Amino acid sequence: MNTAATSTAPAGYTLDQGYFARRTWLDWLFALVVAVGGLFALQRYGAHMDVYEKGILLASIPTAVWLGWFWRPLLWLMLAVAALSLSAIGLYQGDAGGDLARADTVFGLKYFLSSQSAILWMSMLFFMSTAFYWIGIFAGGERQTMMRIGSRVAWVAVGLALIGTMVRWYESYQIAPDIGHIPVSNLYEVFVMFCWMTALFYLYYEEQYGTRALGAFVMLVVSAAVGFLLWYTVVREAHEIQPLVPALKSWWMKLHVPANFIGYGTFALAAMVAFAYLIKQQAAETRWYKLAPLWLLGIVLCFEPLAFRQEVDGRSSYWMVYFGISALIVGGILFGRRRIAAQLPALEVLDDVMYKAIAVGFAFFTIATVLGALWAAEAWGGYWSWDPKETWALIVWLNYAAWLHMRLMKGLRGTMSAWWALGGLAITTFAFLGVNMFLSGLHSYGTL
Repeated sequence: MNTAATSTAPAGYTLDQGYFARRTWLDWLFALVVAVGGLFALQRYGAHMDVYEKGILLASIPTAVWLGWFWRPLLWLMLAVAALSLSAIGLYQGDAGGDLARADTVFGLKYFLSSQSAILWMSMLFFMSTAFYWIGIFAGGERQTMMRIGSRVAWVAVGLALIGTMVRWYESYQIAPDIGHIPVSNLYEVFVMFCWMTALFYLYYEEQYGTRALGAFVMLVVSAAVGFLLWYTVVREAHEIQPLVPALKSWWMKLHVPANFIGYGTFALAAMVAFAYLIKQQAAETRWYKLAPLWLLGIVLCFEPLAFRQEVDGRSSYWMVYFGISALIVGGILFGRRRIAAQLPALEVLDDVMYKAIAVGFAFFTIATVLGALWAAEAWGGYWSWDPKETWALIVWLNYAAWLHMRLMKGLRGTMSAWWALGGLAITTFAFLGVNMFLSGLHSYGTL
């Protein structure tokens, strides 16, 4: 008998268990809940959907089940978001059905579950999460506790962002059936998506790599997005639900925009990991001109107050405060770079997270670009028109295609790889936001 080949698996477990055999009762119960919910939605609202929208709804059922099985925290997140979103819809029900005026009179809606309330809570909690992560970086014996709190708060913020999105979707249909749409149509709505999607991808990598220190860096870019979102809400009253322009009244939007923002979110995540890589690599450096990554971060953080310095009600105090906080963050990182570097994972881990984030983002950004071309053909009669948004999307795609090519074919690693990923954030930011600010074209739906 070949004892070397003898199985050492625990009793009741076989080495050749299949994928479905490994599912627990909770997995199957979750699958049943998702299937029942999806089929109920199809039965109730199918008359208002075209064949493509029905296909998207049906495809979302196995997708949601697979995501919940793939990563257990997502299962609990989806159940919590569904339960609280349905609770919010229930609170909107008055004597004559849905009544949006109840958002100002019902306690649960006014302070927690209306779309605007949930998104404001999301904003505050992302700021708090960022603060806890950074406190954890510099804390002593309570380091892990502070970072754990930062992670938990980030999870709650993601949940509230999703609840706000789902409830906003419902609210849009309560205004008027022809106004109702999935909330991914303007800058306000997609910034909410960017925030929760970037944070959720980070939380996945946090669990996979067993390190929370990167949260201090990744949550900086999420908090910067929240800062813009709050400004945009006040200046443009962007939280008000508006009718779709004719070109956006398409089922393509449900696919193209989320795929795009998986790309944007993971590219931003990779850039902040790249920044952490450079900080750790140059932590012992004392010559100021060798600390270029820190100055680069300062430029990026201070870009928003320079670009969006329009006054609000005759005052520009908001962006002055933002500028001051940005300067304090940059100064704090510069002063404490050695202590920060000591908390970061090994350079090899940072490099691997950077690569995996870019690989995922590139795959979805490619899908989004193809879907966008198909949508353009339907809406405007041509697959490609060299519109500024299309041109910059191609530049983003080429940038990361070249990065991946150099890594896979030429073994690109280390400092050059990190600088390239960090520089990609500037290109992606201009494609995401700068085109709307400085250029015009067929995609100018979220103007500033």
